[in-house]
This record gives sequence, structure tokens and C-alpha cells, in this order.
Amino acid sequence: MLDFLSGMIENPERLIPVMAGIAGIAGVVAAALPLLRRDTLARRLSSVAAERSRMAARARAQHTTESEARKLRRNAPRRSLQVVFEAFNLSAKLDDAEIAKNLRRAGFHGHRAVIQFLALRVVMMVVFGVVALFYCTVVLSLPFALPIHLIIALLAAAAGYGGPALYLKNRVTKRQNEIRRNWPDALDLMLICVESGMSIENAFQKVAEEVGSASPTLAEELSLTTAELAYLQDRRTAYEGLARRTDLEAVRGVVTGLIQAEKYGTPLGRTLRVLAQESRDQRMSMAEKKAAALPPKLTVPMILFFLPVLFAVILAPSIMEVM
Repeated sequence: MLDFLSGMIENPERLIPVMAGIAGIAGVVAAALPLLRRDTLARRLSSVAAERSRMAARARAQHTTESEARKLRRNAPRRSLQVVFEAFNLSAKLDDAEIAKNLRRAGFHGHRAVIQFLALRVVMMVVFGVVALFYCTVVLSLPFALPIHLIIALLAAAAGYGGPALYLKNRVTKRQNEIRRNWPDALDLMLICVESGMSIENAFQKVAEEVGSASPTLAEELSLTTAELAYLQDRRTAYEGLARRTDLEAVRGVVTGLIQAEKYGTPLGRTLRVLAQESRDQRMSMAEKKAAALPPKLTVPMILFFLPVLFAVILAPSIMEVM
């Protein structure tokens, strides 16, 4: 080996074939590397697509199973309301979009919820009217004429007819206040999930799990949106469904931002960051408005409860001395 190296050093022209051979081998290797390299990106994309298809199938199956179980649970004990609905021929009001919209806002979904609400209003009207008439004529034996008793019964029936609507309105208000109070925190969690690499479906599901202890209502809406994202062909429909069910300006703004981000390809993380900041600012401004409205609201209680006591404490010694 040493003799070979010394010969190479003494005769440099012998290095030319060796260098040519090395260069030829290097050229062959360089030309063959792109052919030998494995297409990992295509494999990863295909695995992601397959996993997404499996998740969609599981979500559809779970949603279908839960929907069927929910229908079975609701159908059994509500047969009496179905009978009342058919007896009073309330099918004309089934197409009332305002009733269905209010029921969705209150968390009652489906065609059966409308039937139960309409039948319950009729039942409450009849029960309140009959009970009021019986109580006035038999129990109290009020010394009034029959028309007066009938007027009292009609007023009670009107109260019974409007009772379910009042309960529905209060439930919608409570749900909206709960969602409005926890929406900025949910957006912050969604931003963290998206920036960590999660898809929007997984982000919705994760946020629903994390926010469930603080706001079950918001967790329910996000879970329903996750199911719709899994089985609906257009994400826009799922986003718009979330906006319709909540009917909040902050949620509609986020839905519009998500739709535009998906349509124009803008970064979803940047969009969520801006929307989360706007939601926090809106929550702070609402708190400031409530704090600013507090002094006028305290004026009447102070006049009724504080000032008489203060005057009594100040004037009592003088009155006692005069007496």
C-alpha cells in the first residue's frame, strides 16, 4: 500500500484515472438518489386522508346512534302530548320558523320539540283555566257573579298559555349569557389547539371537552358542530348552524372569520387570534357598561331603605329630648 501511494506521488498522472472513476461513481449516485428517495409526503398525506375518513365515519356512526337513542327516549313518554297535538289540529303552526328558531336557541332541536311545545301550551291553558275556575267557585266560594269567575278563569288560561313561552325566553337568555361569558376563553383554547397543529374538527372537539366543566351549554354546541363538520359535505353549513343556534354577535363574527379563512386560504391561527382579542374586548366593555349602570340602579334602594334609617338615627335623640 505504501509502495502504491509512493508511486502515485512520484507519478501524479496516475491519479487521473482514479479521480475520473470517483467522479463517475459520484455522478451515478447523484442521478440515482431522486429515484431511490421514498415519497414520504405523499404517504403522510394519504395516511392523514385515511385517518380523517375513519374519524368522519366514527362521528357519523356515533351521531346516528345518539340521535336514534334520543328519539326513542323522547317518543315513549311524550305520547300524550302527541295525542293533544293531533286532537287540537296544531299542525298549521309547525311551519312557524320563529318557534323553531327559539327552540333551537333554548337547546331543543328537532321536529318533535315543536310538537311538544305547541301541545304543552294548550295543556297548560286548559289546566290553568279549569283549576282557577274550580278554586274560585268551590274552594274560595267568592261572592261574584258567573261572568267574573269566567273572566278570572280566562286570565288564568292566558297565563297558562303564555307560561311555556316565558320559560322558553328565560332559557334562551340564560344560555346566551352563559355562552357569551365563556366564548372568549373557548376561542383562546381553540387558538392554542390550531397553532399546535390540530385540524379545526379536532380543535372543536378538544375545546368542547375542556370547557365542559365551566359551560355545559357551550360544550354541547361545540360538540354538535363537531358532529356536523364530520358528516356534512360543506363546512360552511356547520358553521352557520352554530351561529343560528347561539344567535350571538360574537359567535357570528367568528363563524364569518372561519368561513372567509377557509374560502381565501388565510392563516386560521391569525384569524382566531384577532377574533379572540375582539371577544375579550367586547366582554370587558360589557362589564364596564354594567358597572357604569350600577349607581343609577342603586338610587331607589338607597332612598327607600338607607335614608329613613339615617333620618331615624339622626332625629331620634332630638325627638326624645323634646318629649
